[in-house]
Amino acid sequence: MKFLIAGLGNVGNEYAHTRHNIGFDVVMAFVQKHGGTFRTDRLAYVAEVKWKARIFICICPTTYMNLSGKAVKYWMDKEKIALENLLVVVDDVALPLEKMRIRAGGSDGGHNGLKSLQEVLGTTAYPKLRFGVGNNYPKGAQVDFVLGKWRKEEEPVVQKKIEASVEAIETFATAGINTSMNKYNNLTIAL
Repeated sequence: MKFLIAGLGNVGNEYAHTRHNIGFDVVMAFVQKHGGTFRTDRLAYVAEVKWKARIFICICPTTYMNLSGKAVKYWMDKEKIALENLLVVVDDVALPLEKMRIRAGGSDGGHNGLKSLQEVLGTTAYPKLRFGVGNNYPKGAQVDFVLGKWRKEEEPVVQKKIEASVEAIETFATAGINTSMNKYNNLTIAL
């Protein structure tokens, strides 16, 4: 069983550990937990992890957010991974910080990374883990908010939720999408 775990974000130090890069942070935490290491490869940082008789191809696209679909499609084709075994980890301003949502499909919700995937894959019917980042910003300031760093008081919740997201990836791969949704979609992660 082979899975593609794609964390969306932007490359470059100025984007590291921002809300918009939480996909990178979750996938990196997953790889680190399972003893993998990233290498720079075509269109992405790539790590291969073997766990519980499963192979995880983990990518952080280096195409920048708006072209994420190109990297995801390349690695799906190269590794011959079925659409239902793809899991895209992405930030979501429509969800509060203490929440995450796993869905088997669903729209891009205005997210440029997901728009790119939809264009390239020709469908919205692929699994997503949406990591709530909240929407605590004034009107017109969404870009600055998502490209901004976490506030000090948010960091412990973010860390706890990254750990829960790593577990959600494991559950997705071992128990399936429905079990993952039932287990994590109603979870509130707070201190």
